[in-house]
Amino acid sequence: MNILQTEFEGLYVIEPKVFKDDRGFFYESYSDKAFAEKGLKFDFVQDNHAKSTDTGVIRGLHYQKPPFDQAKLVRVTKGAVYDVVVDLRQSSKTYQKWFGIELSGGNFKQLLVPRGFAHGYLVLKPETEFLYKVDNLYSKESEGGILWNDPTLQIDWMVAKPLLSDKDAKLPLLAESLGIFP
Repeated sequence: MNILQTEFEGLYVIEPKVFKDDRGFFYESYSDKAFAEKGLKFDFVQDNHAKSTDTGVIRGLHYQKPPFDQAKLVRVTKGAVYDVVVDLRQSSKTYQKWFGIELSGGNFKQLLVPRGFAHGYLVLKPETEFLYKVDNLYSKESEGGILWNDPTLQIDWMVAKPLLSDKDAKLPLLAESLGIFP
């Protein structure tokens, strides 16, 4: 398993070793030991699974406010997404910057997102299934988010008119999320 540090402190791209043959494939999607060898320790408490039937769906950008903030280990098992995170940690050198990567059932890549980031994704293929682990339980009262097309961020989502939930279409701009994370 390759655990690759990005330019964002604590944000890692995970590339598992995939063993393929004519029957299919096998890979280890998570290893506490491999993470610990990189100095990463998480106590994941919940797994979540989302399915999107259409392309052009954007889910996010979401986060949980402290004390319910969450680190996430995200991956796609079927289909593909363009996964995006925004650094909301005031003490970070990448504060208010974003990172994007394609995750797919074919490339097997994962993204380890630390606490203090907003997270969202654009669905690139129909019938996409997205799975993620979190290290803190969900709290409705601690929900937060940023509007997908906030002009301050200038995220290239590759879609002009995404399919959004009513909730995501009404998320506030980045300015309302600043100062939440130290």
